[in-house]
Amino acid sequence: MELKEKERIDDLEFKGLKIIQKEGGFCFGIDAVLLSDFAKEIRNNSQVLDLGTGTGILSILLTAKTNLKKIYGIEIQEEVANMAKRSVELNQLQEKVEIINKNIKDLKNIFEKNSMDAIVTNPPYKKLDTGKTNEKENKYIARHEVTASLEDFIKISFDLLKDKGSFYMIHRPERLAEIIYTLKKNKLEPKRMRFIYSNIEQEPKLVLIKAVKNAKEFLTVEKPLFIYNKQGEYTEEILQIYHKN
Repeated sequence: MELKEKERIDDLEFKGLKIIQKEGGFCFGIDAVLLSDFAKEIRNNSQVLDLGTGTGILSILLTAKTNLKKIYGIEIQEEVANMAKRSVELNQLQEKVEIINKNIKDLKNIFEKNSMDAIVTNPPYKKLDTGKTNEKENKYIARHEVTASLEDFIKISFDLLKDKGSFYMIHRPERLAEIIYTLKKNKLEPKRMRFIYSNIEQEPKLVLIKAVKNAKEFLTVEKPLFIYNKQGEYTEEILQIYHKN
């Protein structure tokens, strides 16, 4: 497998999967791992879309955690998309995973409406002109809504999901009011929600949300997920998610 300058192959320590990442570049974090666990209920033989796939981590993990038929990872940054494609080849997942180097706003020209069983996304968390502006370009695009807004991610999801199709997202709690408003406006009804805490002493840092297209109102807020225990070590549930116990 060809590696470019400063690239490395990391072992995901799960079913022999590996991923190519770049030192000093944008590497996947716990967010994608937690989202893959939250979305592992995706039905057998589903056609799935991964919006903003980055290194391809979410698409790759979901092939091992579900019996999906096909997942399309959409990534706007050419260099990152190329790295994701090579990770797919490294894991010999070409039949199940296809990486597409496009802006999510262009997807209606690629996929038919109402064609996806499920959509997963770990979108940029920050609005444009917020947070650090001195980041490297690839990190800035991954973290800020430079090329597509939260509403763009949700609107294209409604267009491409089948009726009663499922939408899974991880985001920041401080934008929860906006997220729920935008989901409901686009007829994606929030059904499951789970807050993620670093530890029991702190406020939630992330939130997992499942919504269903054209569903009736009924929201379940699941028990909190704590990343670290009082000793500063991973909790048992996090170890289970990482398959380390």
